[in-house]
Amino acid sequence: MSHLNIVILAAGKGTRMYSDKPKVLHALAGKPLVQHVLDCAALLQPQQVCVVYGHGGEVVPQAMQRYAAKFVMQEPQLGTGHAVQQAMPHLNDDSRTLVLYGDVPLIQHSTLHQMLQAGEGLVLLTVYLDNPTGYGRIVRDAQGDVMSIVEQKDATPEQLEIKEVNTGILLAPTEKLREWLGKLGNKNTQGEYYLTDIVAMAVQQGVAVHTVQPAQRWEVEGINNKMQLATLERVWQQTMANKLMGQGVTLADPARLDVRGNLVCGRDVEIDVGCIFEGEVSLSDRVRVGAYSIIHNASIGQGTQIAPFSHIDDSIVGVNCHIGPYARLRPGSKLHDDAHVGNFVEIKNSEIGQGSKANHLSYIGDSTVGSRVNIGAGTITCNYDGANKFRTIIEDDAFIGSDTQLVAPVTVGKGATIGAGSTITKDAPAGELTLSRSKQITITGWKRPQKGKK
Repeated sequence: MSHLNIVILAAGKGTRMYSDKPKVLHALAGKPLVQHVLDCAALLQPQQVCVVYGHGGEVVPQAMQRYAAKFVMQEPQLGTGHAVQQAMPHLNDDSRTLVLYGDVPLIQHSTLHQMLQAGEGLVLLTVYLDNPTGYGRIVRDAQGDVMSIVEQKDATPEQLEIKEVNTGILLAPTEKLREWLGKLGNKNTQGEYYLTDIVAMAVQQGVAVHTVQPAQRWEVEGINNKMQLATLERVWQQTMANKLMGQGVTLADPARLDVRGNLVCGRDVEIDVGCIFEGEVSLSDRVRVGAYSIIHNASIGQGTQIAPFSHIDDSIVGVNCHIGPYARLRPGSKLHDDAHVGNFVEIKNSEIGQGSKANHLSYIGDSTVGSRVNIGAGTITCNYDGANKFRTIIEDDAFIGSDTQLVAPVTVGKGATIGAGSTITKDAPAGELTLSRSKQITITGWKRPQKGKK
C-alpha cells in the first residue's frame, strides 16, 4: 500500500473563539490554521486530501480553493468518527489514511514522516503530559501494548492518572478504517461517534498498534480560544527566532520578531525590534533592518541599510542601498545599487537607478529614474489623470529641484536640471535648465482674513 490519503478535520464551531469566522480560518504566523496543515500535508505527496468542514459553510473551501483538495461538509456534527466517515466515499481502499486536524496547525513533516515509517497497522501519535486533563488516555496492558483510548469523561480514576495521551492524529489502512468506522457506536457521555474507539477494535482483531511521539510538544497543541492562539503564536515565533539566531542572524530581541512566511538571511544580518516579515523575504549579507519595519515579498541586496519604520512591499532592493526612516516601497519598485530613499518618500511601480537619491518627502510613482539622479524634497510625479496612469522618465544625471511636479507622461533628459517649484508638463531637454514659475509680486495693503465674531 504505497498510496496515502490525508483527511483533515476542520468542522469545529470554535465557540470559544467568539468570532463569526470559522476557527480554522483564524491566522497563526500570517496564515489560516488549516492552511498550515494543508501545506504540511502537501509535503507528503498524498494521492488524495480531503477536508471535512462544517461551521461557516462554504467559507472554508472558498478560502482554501488554491489547494487540490476535496471538501466535504459534515452536517450534523456528531464527533470525530462521524467526521472521518464523511470522507470515506472519496478514498480508495488500496492505501493508508492519515487523519489530521485543522486546528492543530504546527504539526511537522518530520513527525508525520516518522509515522509513515512506523510499520503497518494502526499508528497513533501520542504525547506525555504532566497535566493530561481533558485528553483521551492511552491505556496499555502489562506488556506495554496499546489496548484502547479512553476519553476524559469516560475514564476511571485509575485511568485519569495516565500521563500518555492521544493527540487525535493517526494513520490506518483505509480498508480497515472503513470497516471500523462502520462499527462505531455513540454510547458515551457526549453521544458522539469517537474516532478513538477504533483502537480497541484494532486490538481485538490483532492489528498491530504503533505509537510515535512528536519532537516538540507544541506540534500537537490545538487551538480552542484566542489565548491559546496567542500563546502558540509566540511559541512559533520564538522557534523561528531560535532558528535564525542559530544561522547567525543578530536579533535585538528574539521576543519581538514576527515571521509570517519564509525569511532567508545571509551572513551578518541584523534585525532590530518589532520587525515583521511577510511572504517570501530574503535579506542578503550585512543587511540591517531598523526597528518596526515591515517587509513583504521582497529581496534586499547585500549591505543595504533599512532605517526604522520603513515599509517594503513586493519590491527588489539592490546592494548598499539606504532606505528610510519612514520610507515606503510599494509593489513593483526596484532600487538599483547605492540608491537612497529617505524619510517620508514613497515609491510605487518605479525603477530607481544606481546611485540615485530621493531623500525627503517625495512621491515617485510609475516612473523610470536613471543613474545618479537627485530628486529634491517635495517632488511629485503626477501619474494619474483621474482615469488613466502615465509614466515619467528621468534620465541619468538629472537634477530635480525641490517642490517640483512632473506631470506624466513626461521625460526629463539626461543631465537636465529642473528649477525648484516648477510644474513640468512638457519634456525637459537634456543638459538644460528648465523651470516654470510665475512672476513674484507683492500686493501692498493686503489683509489676512479674520475670524468672524460669534
